[in-house]
Amino acid sequence: MRAIGWVVAGLFLAGPPVLAQQQVEPAAPSAFAPKRNLAYGTAPEQKLDYYPPTVFTRSAPPLVVFVHGGGWEHGSKDNATGAAKIRHFTGNGYAFATIDYRLVPGATVEQQAQDVAASLALLVAHARELGFNPNRMVLMGHSAGAHLAALVATDPRYMHAQDLMLDQLRGVVLLDGAAYDVPAQIAEAGRFMRPIYTEAFGTDPTRQRALSPIAHTKGPNVLSFLILHVQREDGTRQSEALAKALRAEGSKVRVESIEGQGLRGHVALNRRLGEADYPATAIVDRWLGDTLMGR
Repeated sequence: MRAIGWVVAGLFLAGPPVLAQQQVEPAAPSAFAPKRNLAYGTAPEQKLDYYPPTVFTRSAPPLVVFVHGGGWEHGSKDNATGAAKIRHFTGNGYAFATIDYRLVPGATVEQQAQDVAASLALLVAHARELGFNPNRMVLMGHSAGAHLAALVATDPRYMHAQDLMLDQLRGVVLLDGAAYDVPAQIAEAGRFMRPIYTEAFGTDPTRQRALSPIAHTKGPNVLSFLILHVQREDGTRQSEALAKALRAEGSKVRVESIEGQGLRGHVALNRRLGEADYPATAIVDRWLGDTLMGR
């Protein structure tokens, strides 16, 4: 079963210019050297990579912060970010950061959410040095990373613990998560997937509920969400339920169904986002333009 769990968890890994209102020019290579393995904590996993834009912007660029997937137990910024994202977003005038976080079973999901918030705090504290606009940040996550991004964006305890407010995030992009309502997902999961969820969230329904973003949508919440899902029943169901709950509390939510079946489509969404001919890329580009640039 452990071998099966590793294979299944591994499946969790895996357009037009956005800044049309800003003039962009090729950057001098030495001016935009990436800053990698910046530490936001003392644990070896508490690191992030920061990539400035590869084009020159006349004002400080927005920042996209990515949280990788991997079933809460696997994955890293080195193997689960997707190189197309880095090339695409930095090439369109965005700064881009991708974070590592401590993994189950060495850490709890609560600590993983704390790591996401702590990484944001480090970036905000060094915004001037890094050269991005801390008032124009978006959090993005895939799979387990989508769950963590949604949790940080709905349960204010994690941001508040870092002296941050939810409105410091302009928006959140969730890529094919399926654990926004943890008890429901565990109840409906098959025998291969259920051990991954119970390893992360345990068997206590109270804890499972506390780690469910849908349980925190009464607010406050980040005010804008883009929720993407592929053609798999659990991801579709969970995405629509979270969107409905967020809209009821006043958040602006867009949900988009993306081509791709099951876990194969789930992996492709992460790997291909940023490719010019992949439909999700244009959807994310338009949403980022509206959310960060007010278009």
